[in-house]
Amino acid sequence: MNQQTRQWLQEQRAQAHQPLLRDRQDLCVDGEQVGSIEPALVQQLGPTLLDAHAVHLQHRDGQWDLQGEGSATQRLNRLALALRGAGLAGAWRDEQLAVCNGAGQRIATIERGAVRPLGIATRAVHLVGAVADGRLWVQQRSQSKANNPGMWDTLMGGMVSAQDSLEQALARETWEEAGLELASLQGLRHGGHVDFSRPSDEAEGQGLMREHIDWFAAQLSESLMPANQDGEVQRFELLHPQTVEAWLVQGRFTHEASLILAAYMGW
Repeated sequence: MNQQTRQWLQEQRAQAHQPLLRDRQDLCVDGEQVGSIEPALVQQLGPTLLDAHAVHLQHRDGQWDLQGEGSATQRLNRLALALRGAGLAGAWRDEQLAVCNGAGQRIATIERGAVRPLGIATRAVHLVGAVADGRLWVQQRSQSKANNPGMWDTLMGGMVSAQDSLEQALARETWEEAGLELASLQGLRHGGHVDFSRPSDEAEGQGLMREHIDWFAAQLSESLMPANQDGEVQRFELLHPQTVEAWLVQGRFTHEASLILAAYMGW
């Protein structure tokens, strides 16, 4: 790794954990802290819209308690709909993600498009795929993707949905994004993880990304070609490690993929 790459890596690591732009206060459900929210966002939602979705955010002891009828999941998803109605939600996916308390215990689920505005922690999974001579398969994200359209990524990257275990998410996303069955891969291993905590531009810049990404690595035979199944990938390329390094420093890869590929290369 040369000096330019070393400096780039330092910058990438620093950007993964950034201070808050503004004050955030804890978001609690049934006495459990599950996320955080900017007071200005609550004001933008307003009592009328919240009432229309049968939820209420009560400010008490410096935190916001989500109140209303029904389970924690029902209330959180009605809050998500209120965010959507105010134009403050992220891309709506009709996909539920797990909501955990501070101890990591799952207490509810919520629509994916609401996690960043509410500062709810998420989990994701990535796969680094190589061939025998060390070249790496990478994908270019579709131009229609809500986040990082057209940028380059690992062979596969996706969220762990509420219905998935980590292993199930790895298998599902590998098939959907690359058309590959895990059984066809050689030497599949858990490589490690990267964590992010940084402001997000969702909710008019009032979002917070908190994410834990587990990454895996495997070898593909020369005859095995990835083929996208869900329309979220433009194309795949098989690159020499030197080209991957150059593209990383040039900023062609997503931030998440950059740190994962750096870890894979042992930097």
